[in-house]
Amino acid sequence: VVVSILDDGIEKDHPDLIANYDPEASYDFNDDDPDPQPRYNAWDENRHGTRCAGEVAATADNDVCGAGIAYRAKIGGVRMLDGTVTDIVEAQSLSFHPQHIDIYSASWGPEDDGKTVDGPGILATEAFRKGIINGRQGLGSLFVWASGNGGLRGDNCNCDGYTNSIYTLSVGSTTERGRVPWYNEACASTLTTTYSSGAKGEKQIVTTDLRHTCTSGHTGTSASAPLAAGMISLALEANPALTWRDMQHIVVRASRPAHLQADDWAVNGVGRKVSHYYGYGLLDAGRLVDLAKRWNATGPQRKCSIRIVYKPLPIGSRLSIAKNITSSSCQRKDQSIRSLEHVQVQLSLRYSRRGDLAISLTSPMGTKSTLVAVRPHDTSREGYRDWSFMSTHYWDENPRGVWSLLLENKGDAYNTGSLDSFVLKLYGTEEDMRARPAAASMVGSCAMRSADGECLGKLRPSLLTPAGGPRSLRNSLPLDPSNKINGLCKTPAAFHAIVSRDGRMPSILGIIIIIIIIIIIIIIIIINLLFIPCPSGWVSPATLGGFQQNTKIQ
Repeated sequence: VVVSILDDGIEKDHPDLIANYDPEASYDFNDDDPDPQPRYNAWDENRHGTRCAGEVAATADNDVCGAGIAYRAKIGGVRMLDGTVTDIVEAQSLSFHPQHIDIYSASWGPEDDGKTVDGPGILATEAFRKGIINGRQGLGSLFVWASGNGGLRGDNCNCDGYTNSIYTLSVGSTTERGRVPWYNEACASTLTTTYSSGAKGEKQIVTTDLRHTCTSGHTGTSASAPLAAGMISLALEANPALTWRDMQHIVVRASRPAHLQADDWAVNGVGRKVSHYYGYGLLDAGRLVDLAKRWNATGPQRKCSIRIVYKPLPIGSRLSIAKNITSSSCQRKDQSIRSLEHVQVQLSLRYSRRGDLAISLTSPMGTKSTLVAVRPHDTSREGYRDWSFMSTHYWDENPRGVWSLLLENKGDAYNTGSLDSFVLKLYGTEEDMRARPAAASMVGSCAMRSADGECLGKLRPSLLTPAGGPRSLRNSLPLDPSNKINGLCKTPAAFHAIVSRDGRMPSILGIIIIIIIIIIIIIIIIINLLFIPCPSGWVSPATLGGFQQNTKIQ
């Protein structure tokens, strides 16, 4: 698996990177040469890409820094941020060697200032589109993106056209204690979460650094995206045939909501917990690989676009618009959707203070997703011009029924504006993804799982069957380094029920098998209690008299 870091270069001769360095996955678009080596100065400001690269593919067992998540992956770097970042530079970087590079990891985007609304230009947008159509021999390039560090400024990553794209896999952060970091942005496009830095004194990320050194102070969502890219590399190694949409499907299913603290957790229409801070939860590498091995290819992408507002409507203090989506709304074969993936709301509107306007969308199954919340620093009078807000919160829901768009003035009562255009764009597949048999995804050798997917017991082998503006880096947070992790922490999930992959109760056959296993275990325990081997032969426990055995649990 080949990963390329789109950034300010990577130190290709770093002792923890040199063994996995791939020159075919590397280029310098700032100086137009094949060498991605960073530009050095007294401040080591171009360290960002080298730090991200080590998280993915630092060499294991060499007594240097640590081991990357995918320590056998090949790693490259595209130097493109250390200069003027134009649309053409972004497009060249996103489309560099798409038949060789599998995963592009990016930890940058528009200014996280709480007032910018910006995204890829025409050329970069086309590079994304061509990447998912033609990249990886038609399976689609994988673009992993940091969700942004504007939390302290009240920013919203749905105003960032990179993380807000259906083509990118947007990654947020959580602290070592499972809390929302101060820099994390809340938005509907975030799909999953990995660990990163938190408040002062909390652990940060250990990785490679400039001048052949190591750091224990990599921070922000900049550190989260490469961790996800490393885990996705492992999934791709397990199943190279996964498409870009397959990967998003299994990331949704491999993300764990348990132990992540937030006040906005909600259960969507198919029973999954989802948050604007965390997406579907903390990405579990083992679960991701398990799913990848057993995943059956998702059917072709279907798209249905419905224009709902044709002429300007006054917004006032509150504007609600409802639209019933029926089979006749999306009647062509390539429009027929049974299970949703991405949902976009494309809006053109004018408003006297853009940051005071909160916008949400509620699905027919009752899932409410905040497309943009109040942004206190956004005083723009420009509104939104054909801006597409994307949400992943309706994943696998049925789109048929009434969709409701709500626009609310959360600021001064004198705010005025109008909604000029509203287009609802639905993406998904005609397959009912909830009806997929459990064996096709995550059961494997596990006989019992909790509601969060934790394996509670395995089957014996004999019972198994085969199965546009300036770009900002997303770290540089003023926190103290204190971490020494090079892998993932896994916390035990609470036991809820014996469930199959999609949260439903298992089949009758599965229940019978589990009962048989329990009976066998009970019989073995009884036999061990009745007859205990000793040097003089088999004796009953009664003959042991007052002997007491002490057992230490390791």
